[in-house]
Amino acid sequence: MLTGELPQEAEALGLLALMLHVEARRPARRDGEGHYVPLSAQAVTLWRADRQAEAEQLLRAAQKLKQVGRFQLEAAIQSAHAVRAYTGAADWPAILALYDALAALTGSDVTRLNRAAALVHVAGPAAALDAVMAVAPALEAYQPLWALKANLLAALGRRCEAQAAFDRAMALTDDIALIAYLSAERDACSECVARQRLIAGAEATSDFNQGVG
Repeated sequence: MLTGELPQEAEALGLLALMLHVEARRPARRDGEGHYVPLSAQAVTLWRADRQAEAEQLLRAAQKLKQVGRFQLEAAIQSAHAVRAYTGAADWPAILALYDALAALTGSDVTRLNRAAALVHVAGPAAALDAVMAVAPALEAYQPLWALKANLLAALGRRCEAQAAFDRAMALTDDIALIAYLSAERDACSECVARQRLIAGAEATSDFNQGVG
């Protein structure tokens, strides 16, 4: 085992903790029909509590070595997501702070994008979209950027822009289950736009009739 070979290497412990946290959620990533399930919608009862417990033990051992690194921070982020199984909600302020530390350590644009995904839960979709747009030029062909951007635009009521972003996100992946999920999200935007136009048309007609009367 990697940690057996490097028992005093904090990052080896952090990497294994990260892998265990990710693996623990594998049973929840698809539903019974094979449909994609995002992390926020996963049934925590399907998460492997034994692997999460092992990951936490490894992460605590790594922290005692006081050699903070990328893998430990990434594992800690997964740990802050895992608390949803016990508290009902991820620890979003902690996740945001950990992404700040990880971004400072790595300078990664992907990390900054992931931070934006956490920011929406702390500061709202407008602030998160600003953060997404700040890294967008560097991640033009990165599928998760477009998926996140689409959801933020939809949350802000900018549904036509959201539809275009969903289209781009779908074009950048070959994952059939993910495409189906994004397509459903896009269709929901289309339905909202249609309803808004119908309501607007009815209101305009009502205003016109009142003016004529």
